[in-house]
Amino acid sequence: MTASDWVRLLHPILAVVLVFPTIGTAVYFAWQTRQRRLKTMAKEKSRIPPTVGSAHVSVGRWLTAFVVGLALIGIAQPIYKNVTRSGLWSSKPFTVIFIVAMFGLTIASLALLYRASAKGWRAAFATLTTAGLWVLGSQDGVFRRTYEWQVSHYYYGMIAATLMIISLAILPEIYKSKRWRNIHIALNCVAMLLFIGQGITGSRDLLEIPLSWQEPTIYSCDFENLTCE
Repeated sequence: MTASDWVRLLHPILAVVLVFPTIGTAVYFAWQTRQRRLKTMAKEKSRIPPTVGSAHVSVGRWLTAFVVGLALIGIAQPIYKNVTRSGLWSSKPFTVIFIVAMFGLTIASLALLYRASAKGWRAAFATLTTAGLWVLGSQDGVFRRTYEWQVSHYYYGMIAATLMIISLAILPEIYKSKRWRNIHIALNCVAMLLFIGQGITGSRDLLEIPLSWQEPTIYSCDFENLTCE
């Protein structure tokens, strides 16, 4: 394996080491928080400590950062590969500058979202982060599997990251309204299903992605008729 192959593996490595364990922890704390809330509403004593709610929030905030960061890493590698191979810096330097600026804007918007408290600012930074993520994902070189969008690792990941951003943005509202709490639960249930889909589609894509020295031969194959010369 070459250095580029190891860089390509960085995305799934971080998913296994950071994201999926954090998802499990967040789901566990979410379930514990709900069980404690139900006990409290029924005026029953619960053995679950009251700190479980704050622990869930803390883990959830980390999870959003991990998911968005992982999405950016997954997008960055093919974009960089396309820029270097196509000589984009020489032919279209403005496009390269725009891409770099979008990465910076997206990361800065997410950081500001974590610091924002006013509802308007949270909505603005969540919108900017989401828009930056999708704009970067639309760049040449990113494999989106649009012809099979319903089983696309890219679309699953982008939608899951968007839901995580929205969940972070509405976090203060769930303490004020049951409706927002239900929205938070619904968004994260959908995200959980997408994360399961990510595990499946990511494993499939690892089987399909060739090593760098194999690419010229593999990509000369006919993927529609499943034949190679």
